[in-house]
Amino acid sequence: MIKGELVRLRAPMAEDLDSYLRWRNDPEVAHWATGGDPHFGPITRESMERFHDARLRQDPRGEATFTVEDLADGRVIGTADYRDLDPFAGRATVGVVIGEHDRWGGGYGSEALRLLLGHLFGACRLRRVELETWSGNERAVRAFRKAGFVEEGRRRASVRVGEEWYDGVLFGLLREEWTARQAAGPSAPAGGTAR
Repeated sequence: MIKGELVRLRAPMAEDLDSYLRWRNDPEVAHWATGGDPHFGPITRESMERFHDARLRQDPRGEATFTVEDLADGRVIGTADYRDLDPFAGRATVGVVIGEHDRWGGGYGSEALRLLLGHLFGACRLRRVELETWSGNERAVRAFRKAGFVEEGRRRASVRVGEEWYDGVLFGLLREEWTARQAAGPSAPAGGTAR
């Protein structure tokens, strides 16, 4: 378990399935998490049970999913994960989804991301963490920059949302950038844009 001030990250449990299923079938969650990618949802209970069972058996040497709990009431509010962990290159890809609408905009996702980064740069000794979002998800873009991520590139018009096209935005964060931000404290300036 990894504990912050607002949330804790813990291993997923069988009883988390109902929350995960509800979020995957929530059009608004799917919209912001993936730009409405039909592969995210809707999903049947049977499919989600198979997916969740595999999640419970993940090998943390390559990937892991954490359940995000609100510390105030113990409510399950989202997930934080890493995948494609490459120990030789010292990198992984991360993602955070806050599925409970009433927890959006309250700093829960930002803290879950910071806790996950602390785990990956600390316990896992990674050199680099990366993630991707779509340009229309301005809240996620702001949160990633606030966490110190640097925009490293774009895949132009690669994300379809309804009938509109958005850029896929690639972000990266290096260990020394994370360490410098931690030493500087919470008021450290956000990461810039790669040239």
